[in-house]
Amino acid sequence: MENKEVKLSVKNLVISFRTANGKVQAVRNINFDLYKGETLAIVGESGSGKSVTTRAIMGILAANAIKEGGEIVYDGQDLMKIGEDGFHKIRGDKIAMIFQDPLSSLNPIMRIGKQMTEAMLINGKLSQKEARKDFNSTLKLLNVNMDAAIAGGDKQIAEQNARKCRDFDKFEYKHLELEGAYDRAKNNASECLYETDNLLFEIEKNAVTDLPSEVKEILKLAEGSVHKYVINSRAGELMAAIEKIKQYVKLSLPEAALDFACRIVGKKSRKVMEMKGSDIRDQLTAIREIIAEALEYPMPNFFAMGYYLTFSEEPLPDLSVEELNVFLRKYLDDNFMLDFIASTKSALIKSHEEGLANKQTAVDYINEVMHIFEGDMLKRSEVYKTSRKLIQLITKAIDRLEIHKDNYAYTFASSIKAAISLYYNGIRRNRIEEKRFAKQTAAYERKVAKGKTPDWKVAGKNLVDLDNAKADICAIISKVKENFVNEIAKGDAHDFDAKAVEMIDYLKAKASDVAYKVTRRMAKARALKLMEEVGIPEPKRRYKQYPFEFSGGMRQRIVIAIALSANPDILICDEPTTALDVTIQSQILELINKVKKERQLSVIFITHDLGVVANMADRVAVMYAGKIVEIGTAEDVFYTPAHPYTWALLSSMPDLDTKEKLEAIPGTPPNMIYPPKGDAFAERNKYAMEIDFEEQPPMFKISDTHYAATWLLHPDAPKIEIPKIITDRIERMKNKMGGV
Repeated sequence: MENKEVKLSVKNLVISFRTANGKVQAVRNINFDLYKGETLAIVGESGSGKSVTTRAIMGILAANAIKEGGEIVYDGQDLMKIGEDGFHKIRGDKIAMIFQDPLSSLNPIMRIGKQMTEAMLINGKLSQKEARKDFNSTLKLLNVNMDAAIAGGDKQIAEQNARKCRDFDKFEYKHLELEGAYDRAKNNASECLYETDNLLFEIEKNAVTDLPSEVKEILKLAEGSVHKYVINSRAGELMAAIEKIKQYVKLSLPEAALDFACRIVGKKSRKVMEMKGSDIRDQLTAIREIIAEALEYPMPNFFAMGYYLTFSEEPLPDLSVEELNVFLRKYLDDNFMLDFIASTKSALIKSHEEGLANKQTAVDYINEVMHIFEGDMLKRSEVYKTSRKLIQLITKAIDRLEIHKDNYAYTFASSIKAAISLYYNGIRRNRIEEKRFAKQTAAYERKVAKGKTPDWKVAGKNLVDLDNAKADICAIISKVKENFVNEIAKGDAHDFDAKAVEMIDYLKAKASDVAYKVTRRMAKARALKLMEEVGIPEPKRRYKQYPFEFSGGMRQRIVIAIALSANPDILICDEPTTALDVTIQSQILELINKVKKERQLSVIFITHDLGVVANMADRVAVMYAGKIVEIGTAEDVFYTPAHPYTWALLSSMPDLDTKEKLEAIPGTPPNMIYPPKGDAFAERNKYAMEIDFEEQPPMFKISDTHYAATWLLHPDAPKIEIPKIITDRIERMKNKMGGV
């Protein structure tokens, strides 16, 4: 997995909840990475901490939640440290979630259409502001590095660099103005084709309910499709067809009133009865043919056109779109782009070289001071002083022009501060906890000595493991050092020509986000397309309905469509099939798999049923009592399970190919107000050893992709064979899958 892009990283996450009975430790020090384009399934019984983990990622924990420690790193920021304003920019837009019960996710008194478009309109405004900020800051930083790389203090060259950046900004917005007008016309044409096909189908089936309204909408869209590069040469034909239809549907006020009265008493609409249906159908067919043809036309290069129209002071030559694109591209390259790419490349090389030098300085300093964090007792003043210098050096070493962020470097400051605070707060807290335990134990023993049986018990010591806390501090520093050393080793072995083009594409995308305004019409058109994409029939009619008019499976499809509306990077599915019957479950799982592949989504799939994820997960993490007890690829977990809890889950899965009795997992999960001292599964584990009740097992490495936290993997542990019911089941699974 080393070469895969990490989209999300959860490190040492600890979440608890305040309750009337005490503090419930819901998530206890879990770690995992989510890679681009993969599905990570998190499996476990109810109460294992699966949903709490994903709610922490989304920033929607309950009010009584306690964020005790850890990090959730996404796009160079720690989601455990940002506030609600920060989450507004991420939640729904970058990270979306599908909840278990679709009915509780939807407003019962709001039409489905409004619920789908509302998020698009709100997120569109937020994205515009953020994109403008990113575009300006990146272009400014690029200019600064151009000066450092090329100008060398020469004011004339520096002014040329500034002019290049200003020119790019100027013509980029001309490009967006042109492309925006084209997109609006193209979107109108696409929606017009969709609506026309629907109406022609209704006319053919004699199922039209409100012909004038539907025709009016189509004509409005058709008129909005007229554009030089969408509908131009046949614009006259289109307008003639539009005018004919307008004449057919034109009614005086008394006729309109009579038609309304006819509908009130349940008679067929007079408009539908009296209009010349065949004439309207013929004209609609003509409009459809013109629109369909227009949608096949090639798209001009508006980026190059924007430069030409801004700086050439000449009209566009009269050429076909294909010839025009060649002409405009050459003009842009000869007069601006090749020179700008070269300057951008120089800026990127300069920024990279400075970053490497600063990384080497940071690595040297880490080597010099690492012993300060590795002693038996960490000296407070020395640790804080050194960490401040480390933060300064590592922050300085970040290459701000690198589009793909080093999450460890970006979050180093918050991570190291939190880890150091945990260590020193732990020392103080442990003293308090020892006193509390001693006091309660003494009180308990006094009652027992008097022959009384206390109706309470002494809560175990809730101590901070100071050795682990120190190890976390060292791990944070070591990980940044490792990344820096790897980057230094690469040196200049980068394709800076490709990086320069990537940077320009990045700026174009940000500028596009600034100029792209989501209108209500656009939001509706997108909502209808999404409803089609997720398999909802008759989306136009369904768009106007309420949630209670949908079945459970259809409601879940709507929730999936809402989650996809902002094109998120990450999709979290929190038991999305639990409330559905088996056949609908299969459809929803297929749908999630389909949209994941089409959109290259990274998916976290929460479930209590291993069988649900067998055919869709790339990796599986098994959770129990707030901890990940086993993690590996789907093949690792299904074919070579190592933890007794995973064995228990596999043996309790229904299997149609055998008559063997399912093995229920004995007992119940532990009370997490008083978490067990050792392995939390020990009380329910028939293979448990004495050490399981005394000490929590570490995560043992089985292979590069497979890890499990069980003492059975210790070299000195007795060799326990996987139960026969599971090995037989594994063989059947392998045979079904054609072997592995």
